[in-house]
Amino acid sequence: MSDPLAHPDEPQRALTGDEAPLPALETPAAHALAPRAPSTLSAVRTLWILASALFVVLLGYLAFAVPASWFPSSPPLEWSARDMTMPRGTGAVVNNELVVTGTDAAGQVYIAVVTDLKARDYATITWHARNVPADAKVHFLWRSDYAPKKIFSIPVVVEAGRLQPVVLAKDPGWLGHVTGIGLAMRGNLQQQFAISGVAAKPSGAFSVLQDRAGEWLAFERWNGTSINAVTGGDDVQSLPLPLLLAASMAVALAAMWAWQRYRPATDAVNIATAIAVMFVTCWLVLDARWTWNLARQIQATAAQYGHKDWVAKHMAAEDAALFDFVQRARAEMPATPARIFIASEPDYFRERAAYHFYPHNVFAEPRRNELPPASSMKPGDWMLVFQRRGVQFDPAAGKLRWDGGEPVSAQLKLRVEGGALFLIQ
Repeated sequence: MSDPLAHPDEPQRALTGDEAPLPALETPAAHALAPRAPSTLSAVRTLWILASALFVVLLGYLAFAVPASWFPSSPPLEWSARDMTMPRGTGAVVNNELVVTGTDAAGQVYIAVVTDLKARDYATITWHARNVPADAKVHFLWRSDYAPKKIFSIPVVVEAGRLQPVVLAKDPGWLGHVTGIGLAMRGNLQQQFAISGVAAKPSGAFSVLQDRAGEWLAFERWNGTSINAVTGGDDVQSLPLPLLLAASMAVALAAMWAWQRYRPATDAVNIATAIAVMFVTCWLVLDARWTWNLARQIQATAAQYGHKDWVAKHMAAEDAALFDFVQRARAEMPATPARIFIASEPDYFRERAAYHFYPHNVFAEPRRNELPPASSMKPGDWMLVFQRRGVQFDPAAGKLRWDGGEPVSAQLKLRVEGGALFLIQ
C-alpha cells in the first residue's frame, strides 16, 4: 500500500515486520478521562481510624458514666477498717479487714464511719467488701449538717459478693457537710463477710477511666471454671473490655462505609482488609491481657505450692480443711477397701472427698446432693458427712438418720467442725 504523504519522486517502501508503526499520540483529555484505580486503605490508617473510634466510644461512655463534673478538683478520701465502728452485729478487725460474723438479736448489722466531707464534691461512695450474702438487704446511710436530725438512706446493690458503688450526685439529700456515713444490713447472715475500707470519690472523667482500667487489669485467679474460660479482669465490670473493643470496631467500620459511600471520588476502602486488621489488633489486646494474667497466676501458684511436699501442697489448697478431715478419717478406717458414703452439699466437696478416699469403694453422687436410703446400708459401711444439712445423730441411742428417713445404728468415730465420720453397725 502506498504512502499518500510520500514525495512523488521518492521511491515507495513497504513496511516490513521489523519496523513497528509509530505510537498513537495521546492527548491531555485522554489522561483526564482514564479511570483511577482505587487504592487499598493501609494497615496504619486502619489502626488510626480504630484508635479514633475508640476515643469516640470512650467519650460517649463518659458522657453517661461521669455523674458530676468531668474535671473535679477534690482528691479522693478513704477510710480503713480501723476507722469503722459496729454498733449492731458481731465482728472484729482481722488482717486490716472488718470481718462481720453475725447479726444482732433483730437480725441487723450496722457499720458506721465518722466523716467530714462536702457532699457536692464527692459523687460516689464505694465500700470495699467481699463475700457479702447475695440475698442481704443493704442500705447506705449518711447524716449531714443540712438536716442533722435526719438519717438519709439509699439501697446498695450486691453483685458477686461485693457492694456496687453508690452514686449520690443527684440525690436530693446529698447536701452540706456529711458528718457520718454507715452501712446497714438486714437478713439471715449464713456466712461471714469482710469490709476492708470505704472511699469517697469525685468520679471525674480520669477517675472513671482509672476505675475501668483497674477492672480490666484486675488479677483473675484460677477457679472452678478456669479450665473452660477466663473472663479477664474483675468479676464485675461496668464496661467490659471486649465490649469496648467490639463497639470501637463497629464505629470504625461504619465511618469507613459512610466515607466510601458519600465520597466516592476519594480513595476506596477495602472493608474486608480493614475488618481483618482491626479484628487481629483487638484479639492481640485481649490476648496480651490474658498473658499478663497468666504470668501473675504462675507467680502466685509458685508462691503457694513451691518447695512443698504433697501433703503441704494439699494443706495450702482451698480444700485444705476437707483434705485434713479425710486423712484423719482414713486413719480410722481399715486398711482393706471398705464401702463409704459421702454426704456434702457442694458437688466439689463430694467429688474431692471421693478422690481422696480411693481405693476404698466410694459412693458419691457427682451432681445431686442425695444419699441412698437407710435400707441400702449394711454393717461395716462408713459415712462421711462434711458441710451437709439434714443429717442427725443421737449419741445416746446410737442412731443416725438423714433427710427424714429411717434411722440406722451407727457409731461416731470422728468429729470435726462441720464434719463427722460414722461406722454403720
